[in-house]
Amino acid sequence: MKEIFVAAEADIPEGGRKVIAAEGVEVGVFRIDGTLKAWRNECPHQGGPVCQGRVMKGVEERLDDERRSLGIHYKDGSLHVICPWHGYEFDIRTGRHTGLDRIRLSSHPVSVRDGAIYVGIHG
Repeated sequence: MKEIFVAAEADIPEGGRKVIAAEGVEVGVFRIDGTLKAWRNECPHQGGPVCQGRVMKGVEERLDDERRSLGIHYKDGSLHVICPWHGYEFDIRTGRHTGLDRIRLSSHPVSVRDGAIYVGIHG
């Protein structure tokens, strides 16, 4: 596995991201809750540039005791990246699709050394 330089650690602030292309692969690196996550920039649906999509809290519908809608709201603690091609949503912390657990983003290992961020690329 090759390690590819992404950025200086200070260049990806909390809530930020950087997308790189190396070795024929695009990877998005996100800093969420002080942790770095790296996902292949390829939506499992149809290959769209998922890591370049909008990042926002997940949306859910609240129901009353009789299962009637109380409306849609943003769910605290959730954070999704949304593929710009067809709107597929993925939990940015786990890479899981929000509705179909079997659909996931492909992850890459991330490491930090001497103030620099690197991702592992199979090659």
